[in-house]
Amino acid sequence: MHTLDLMEQAIEAAQAMGYSVRREWLGGAAGGRCEFGGRRWIFLDLSLNQLEQLDQLREALASAPERHTIPMGATLEAFVGDRRAAA
Repeated sequence: MHTLDLMEQAIEAAQAMGYSVRREWLGGAAGGRCEFGGRRWIFLDLSLNQLEQLDQLREALASAPERHTIPMGATLEAFVGDRRAAA
């Protein structure tokens, strides 16, 4: 699967979990999952390349408490994995 296809699937999964996904120029300093203003967000850093942004999404999805509440395709499921199992 291509990076852009996987990115699109990951964004759709995040939105299904109730997150809004924003792309902002963060200069490599930040990114990931947070909550403010009564909304849940995932920020992707536009200063990073697509693979690095995809990794930000993977980290955010893998650590999300809602992770197992939505169905994901086999490729996205394998990509996201389960960080709790690694801990």
